[in-house]
Amino acid sequence: MIKPLADRVLVEPKEAETKTASGLYIPDTAKEKPQQGVVIAVGPGKKDEPMELKAGDVVLYGKYAGTEVSYEDKKYLIMKQSDVLATL
Repeated sequence: MIKPLADRVLVEPKEAETKTASGLYIPDTAKEKPQQGVVIAVGPGKKDEPMELKAGDVVLYGKYAGTEVSYEDKKYLIMKQSDVLATL
């Protein structure tokens, strides 16, 4: 498994919506990048910045936050704790 370092977190992004509220299917070319996900793993933090997130937290993050990583046919994002905007 991937283990983040310092103040980084590993997030599994939520799947993009495939259908609108009214029942219309969204084509792959029109899907928006998800901005919500689940924290899978967290690093130990820094001396002056302890980790506030923990595994299992559902978080919101910026549209272009993090670096995409593939591991065992799953896509993840690695980002700094400061890139996370809120928890749900």
